[in-house]
Amino acid sequence: MFRRILKTTGIVVVSLLTIGLVLYLFGLRVVLDGGGSPYLRFVESADARAAAIARHRESQRVQPAAPAPAAGPTAAVVAPAAPSSPPAETASSAPYWTDFRGPRRDGHYRERPVRTSWPAQGLTPVWKQPVGGGYASFVVAGGRAFTIEQRADQEVVAAYDVPTGREVWTNQWPAKFSELLGGDGPRATPTWSDGRVYALGAQGELRCLDEATGRVVWRINILEDNAATNLQWGMAASPLIVDDTVVVLPGGPNGRSVVAYDRRTGARVWSALDDRQAYSSPMLVTLGGVRQIVVLSASRLMGLTPENGRLLWEHPWVTQFDINAAQPLVVGPDRVFISSGYGVGAAVLELARSGDAFTVREVWRNIRMKNQFTSSVLHEGFVYGLDEAILACVNVASGDLKWKGGRYGYGQVMLASGHLIVLTEDGDMVLVRATPERHEELVRFPVLDGKTWNHPAMAGGYLLVRNLKDMAAFDLRPPSP
Repeated sequence: MFRRILKTTGIVVVSLLTIGLVLYLFGLRVVLDGGGSPYLRFVESADARAAAIARHRESQRVQPAAPAPAAGPTAAVVAPAAPSSPPAETASSAPYWTDFRGPRRDGHYRERPVRTSWPAQGLTPVWKQPVGGGYASFVVAGGRAFTIEQRADQEVVAAYDVPTGREVWTNQWPAKFSELLGGDGPRATPTWSDGRVYALGAQGELRCLDEATGRVVWRINILEDNAATNLQWGMAASPLIVDDTVVVLPGGPNGRSVVAYDRRTGARVWSALDDRQAYSSPMLVTLGGVRQIVVLSASRLMGLTPENGRLLWEHPWVTQFDINAAQPLVVGPDRVFISSGYGVGAAVLELARSGDAFTVREVWRNIRMKNQFTSSVLHEGFVYGLDEAILACVNVASGDLKWKGGRYGYGQVMLASGHLIVLTEDGDMVLVRATPERHEELVRFPVLDGKTWNHPAMAGGYLLVRNLKDMAAFDLRPPSP
């Protein structure tokens, strides 16, 4: 009997192992969500995904390809198809969503009113198509959307025609950042300014590209140039244009933590501090009447002068694993909101000018809003954001929690026309009324498949979303009268 039990057990174990091996060969993997919880999911290999994208892009080539630009073999151009609807921006309109999370990096779309009466079954995308891996968002200028992707062993900056989704050009280089917990691919959203696209790869490759062709204007690896070690989850801070410089956060030693390069030539203009950096992007703001660059490093929030990076003020902000990823929010003329996950919570800081520097005090601090790697938005005196994985509303003046509701995972939140557009971690899109009275979910429907940590973007009334697999566009312009 004992031998029979052992034999049966062995057969079961071998069968399970065989089934497991077959499922593994078909792509079944253990994947972690934003909270670190494991789950099983079929994952397409990087090579298979790149091949699928190549097939799709080839199918878009309904017109002869334009001549290759001067960038050489790393650039490819496709002649754009005729738009299926009016361009997202006219030639006379100024580019709007040219920075990570919008022109103020605060996730608030203010360009024009958008349609908020969505059908109960959800919106129909203008287009939807495969995209390379990574967690970057889009920036938009001249009717084109720019992002950075992982395609097999290449990091790829791509330009897309907004109304059609057609790929206009790509610029790529050999690089593949792999990380077990977060996943593969570049993290930092490109920045657009004055006809140039500034893209930063996960391993520090910074390229200034011509917006029309993808031609390389200049390039530099910010980690190598500043003797810096890459972060555990890769370079994630979006480049910031400040006057004639582009500011990046390599986190190098010996005064090379924050670095400004000439945005036209790539020459170093200034560098400052020795901080280990984190995953939040620098912001150009005015606080206490002083224009300054706000940087959230691995250990402190601080303000720097745009001219030379001199430290104006600082406030300690330490988290487990040195992870600060959410964007600070300017919530008053001299106040800034800051939040992190891992049990740290949120605070509002008030700055008081003292000569050439500032003193800083905490107006309030609590654990009612814990932005792990999402970022909150401000609307009419209230902060809305994901407290870990649940949407919450907090009074910005007092820190009092107004409500908490709706489990959206570790997704992203943006604000438009008095409404929250939530992109959940599972790829659903949710419309929530931005009111402190209660959690009022209006519409929820699936948009993307798989882990979705990428911020939505909007310009000209077009909403753009993407994740590791797919990208889509929605036309939210109100109907013409």
